[in-house]
Amino acid sequence: MNFEDQIAELERGASEVLTGPDLKKKLQRGVPLRVKAGFDPTAPDLHLGHTVLLNKMRQFQELGHEVTFLIGDFTGLIGDPTGRNATRPALTPEEVQANARTYEAQVFKVLDAKRTRIDFNSRWLSTLAASDVVKLAAHYTVARMLERDDFSRRYKAGQPISIHEFLYPLAQGYDSVAMRADVELGGTDQKFNLLVGRTLQEAYGQEPQVVLTMPLLEGTDGVNKMSKSLGNYIGIADEPDSMFGRLMSISDTLMWRYFELLSFRPLTDIAALKRAATEGRNPRDIKFELAREIVTRFHDAAAAERAQGTFVERYAQKVLPQDLPLTLSTTPSLTANLVNTGLASSGSEARRKIAEGAVRIDGEKVVDPATQLIPGNEYILQVGPRRFVRVKLEQKP
Repeated sequence: MNFEDQIAELERGASEVLTGPDLKKKLQRGVPLRVKAGFDPTAPDLHLGHTVLLNKMRQFQELGHEVTFLIGDFTGLIGDPTGRNATRPALTPEEVQANARTYEAQVFKVLDAKRTRIDFNSRWLSTLAASDVVKLAAHYTVARMLERDDFSRRYKAGQPISIHEFLYPLAQGYDSVAMRADVELGGTDQKFNLLVGRTLQEAYGQEPQVVLTMPLLEGTDGVNKMSKSLGNYIGIADEPDSMFGRLMSISDTLMWRYFELLSFRPLTDIAALKRAATEGRNPRDIKFELAREIVTRFHDAAAAERAQGTFVERYAQKVLPQDLPLTLSTTPSLTANLVNTGLASSGSEARRKIAEGAVRIDGEKVVDPATQLIPGNEYILQVGPRRFVRVKLEQKP
């Protein structure tokens, strides 16, 4: 790959490169760059939203650069305040370590295990003396901290901001100093923290890192950031049938964003698929290719083929699935069950879906939001063409 093609591949899908000229200058030296991305182990599972960064790390790997998957076992104890309107509850050391172990097990579904370095930021942060922390804090001002949108909003609203929350971006920035990073990757919501890394590197006499931010991947609803709490996520540990079906549930428009951010296909191949779509090829068939690629990556090709066959049988032929896990419910309310099972993010969304005719019970469309389930009966609830749950309403004693 020539130099210009390398730049195009590395900037593919990126929201910002700070700065582009610095990246070109570093690449032109012809030596491998030290590339890092940090992940605080705040939840036990990774989803496709996390793999946007992992994919970018893999691209750096394939171009011969040194990639470190940094597990923030120390910063995870502080709690990232990014995007929060209140202080984030701290995790226990046991929770952090348990989650970190699952990250180690999952990350090599994307990254090359032989060319990936896994490190933990407790290795240097836990050894800092109080005098080192004071020295670190002296390189940043309260005024600059309050330039952060989330801190600024909380300060203006009179909401408390704990001093330890100011330490989080400093600790993350010090990671770049300790690792002498050339490039740091992160989501767009991490821009402030990543730029702190640049500032601290200069303060410690290092060449500042290039900051490359990646967009936050929308979930299957096409609106909100992919999140387990919103139920719009696709976990990389999901079973093949579930993963395939959820990928097929995204809109035809969102499909191209998933191709750009999740696929390993060359940009020329994706451009060819877009042309085929404009020339009359069925978008569903193109989406099959995306779903097969992703399921193959996290399982294997045979599992992807079986999942596609299951999808065609269930959804294209309108066959209701019979092998769904059973969820026990204690409320007869249809809207409450849609929320409790993750088919809707809120009661208002559940009522809206019902009003739109998108909700079915055992294959029959439901139009009344006040619909009640009968105790002792078992139902297959459906939202849209591809999302199902099996629910049994418990009988009262």
